[in-house]
Amino acid sequence: MKKQSLVLVIFLFSFRLAFAVEGMWLPMLLQQLNEDEMKSMGMKISAEDIYSINQSSLKDAILLFGRGCTAEIISDEGLILTNHHCGYGQIQRHSSIEFDYLTDGFWAMSRAEELPNPGLSVTLLIRMEDVTSKVLEGVKPDMTEKLREDKIKNNIRLIEKNAMEGTSYAAKVRPFYYGNEFYLFITETFNDVRLVGAPPSNIGKFGGDTDNWMWPRHTGDFSLFRIYVNKNNEPADYSPENVPYKPKHHLPVSLKGAEKGDFTFVFGYPGTTKEYLPSYGVEMITEHQNPPAIRLREKRLDIFDSFMKQSDLVRIQYSAKHAGVANFWKKMIGENRGIKKLDALNKKRQLEDDFNKWAAEDPRRIEKFGRLLSEFEAIYSKLTSLKTDETYLIEAGLSVETFRFSYAFGQLQAYNKNSKTTDAELNELIGKLKTSGDNFFKNFHQPVDQHVFAEMMKDWFSHREAGSIPAGLLSASKKYGENFDAWAEATYSNSMFTDQSKLNAFLDGYKPSKYRKIEKDPVFILAGSVYDHYIRVIQPEVRLLNARLDSLQRIYMEGLMEFQPDKRFYPDANSTLRVSYGLVDDYSPADAIHYRHYTTLEGIMEKEDPDIDDYVVDPKLRALFQSRNYGRYAAPDGTMRIAFIASNHTTGGNSGSPVLNADGHLIGVNFDRNWEGTMSDLMYDPDQCRNISLDIRYCLFVIDKLAGAGHLVSEMTIIE
Repeated sequence: MKKQSLVLVIFLFSFRLAFAVEGMWLPMLLQQLNEDEMKSMGMKISAEDIYSINQSSLKDAILLFGRGCTAEIISDEGLILTNHHCGYGQIQRHSSIEFDYLTDGFWAMSRAEELPNPGLSVTLLIRMEDVTSKVLEGVKPDMTEKLREDKIKNNIRLIEKNAMEGTSYAAKVRPFYYGNEFYLFITETFNDVRLVGAPPSNIGKFGGDTDNWMWPRHTGDFSLFRIYVNKNNEPADYSPENVPYKPKHHLPVSLKGAEKGDFTFVFGYPGTTKEYLPSYGVEMITEHQNPPAIRLREKRLDIFDSFMKQSDLVRIQYSAKHAGVANFWKKMIGENRGIKKLDALNKKRQLEDDFNKWAAEDPRRIEKFGRLLSEFEAIYSKLTSLKTDETYLIEAGLSVETFRFSYAFGQLQAYNKNSKTTDAELNELIGKLKTSGDNFFKNFHQPVDQHVFAEMMKDWFSHREAGSIPAGLLSASKKYGENFDAWAEATYSNSMFTDQSKLNAFLDGYKPSKYRKIEKDPVFILAGSVYDHYIRVIQPEVRLLNARLDSLQRIYMEGLMEFQPDKRFYPDANSTLRVSYGLVDDYSPADAIHYRHYTTLEGIMEKEDPDIDDYVVDPKLRALFQSRNYGRYAAPDGTMRIAFIASNHTTGGNSGSPVLNADGHLIGVNFDRNWEGTMSDLMYDPDQCRNISLDIRYCLFVIDKLAGAGHLVSEMTIIE
């Protein structure tokens, strides 16, 4: 290679790495920390256009969707867009054998057809504020951790109270950098959110669990909802009288697409990252918690699969459950692979060695930071065994649905033992339990849970010492030896919590004296044993050790910032609004493999296999492909783009987040990460970490051309 060419290659490689930007940044700090870099990468708008409290800005169109996704407002009539997998629970709850919206899709052709979703809410950030000095007011260096924590809690309580006074907003103070900084978030929540549209699952879930966390990807992962409010444009509970919400801002939708090297940014609510954990914490997660969780979830998935293939009803009942179990199962596998490939533990250990050498150079640093890593090691050595036991308890014990369901009936038991309980209170509780039963049994199939029980107990008992297993489980199992199927059969056939008719008969004729039947129920007894073991044995010790780790992590974070004064630190994700940014980019996951930055409809047809559920192609989609009837949604080269990747740093919670271009226009919907990059919750690798996004043109194509719901596209502000 010529010298000039070599220099050019080195320059371009360095340029790419420099612009694969790690971090999930607070929007209110973009102007001082990120704006110059974002503009150097191609951004044309300002930080004020992204986040402002003085004028409408992009933040006014970004929503926390439900309890763990992001959505964005895409019309001035409250239409919102998120992922299909984020809306999956709502779609599933509206589905039945008669109206199988999961399989067939759902499209409201008028406002009257939009479906309410009790319990679903979306939350909008009004503003955020740095309140660190207020929270730490009165906190002294010589305080005990208990006094420090109490003082901070009291200060936070007062700050939140004052912030909400005279408003209808909610206020929450959240810690950042492990309690070195604190920010106040003022929010508004909307409770009337209606389902507007969802593609059939062979589009919205194309590739299924097989392609989950993978690239290349061909999934049309989107769904549409609408916010309704009262006539004053204020949040209100569901009412037929409510009207569509008029937002301060909605995102313009661009048909210009995304090409390699284009600047993009993701605006959303990332859930949890742990980028600053010491090596001992990463080792605990990847070598002691993830492996048993992966194995146990795989066994549950095998059971779900076997029953779902036999019955359409069971398929509908367990589809959302299967997706939930499978999602984190595959993520953990990728995370472990990525940590190993990145040699993350040794990199963490090298950083810690360098930190200790730096701390040893100064008496003040020795006093403050010199013992941190050895204390981490001592605490994690104790915590690791407890967290492994906790993993089995959650992934094996509490994966049994009837355990979680029956445990709630302890309330009825407690009511009857309380002589002050009135008949009205008792009747109200019975009514709530009946409703809970209706919801539970709607999506419950006894043979599935019975098989899960037998398989989980077998695995738990074979991998952990007797002292780590709840005493009630050990006692009950002795009668059956190692015949876990017989134990499951006896338990489920003699319990009222596995049969709705038995449970309803019990509740319909309930008298206070009957609470003893709850106490004698075999499922209730086992559930109580599992919860009791967690509450009495595991939780108190874990809390004590975690409290100590929290204080150490706060000091370690302070030390890292002092040790690396030129490094720009971003706070770990904690379900607060963040911006991440990068470039549309390809990558090479392994030797001789190279992935381009986008996929097309041709790839769907290449994957088509009518004998595999994950790869069944919608007939209408095939017909549109054959006629190349893509309309204005085609890329300049005539293809129908499906998805694209970029180097934006994302995590769980970013599902449904808008992917925006240099002009702040919507070009995609974030829905996943590549498998090689799932370790980014613990350590980011700019060469391998890619976020996967649905190309907005494919979304509009499905809405307009396939569903015939062009009236929804007409609501949007389209940038040609």
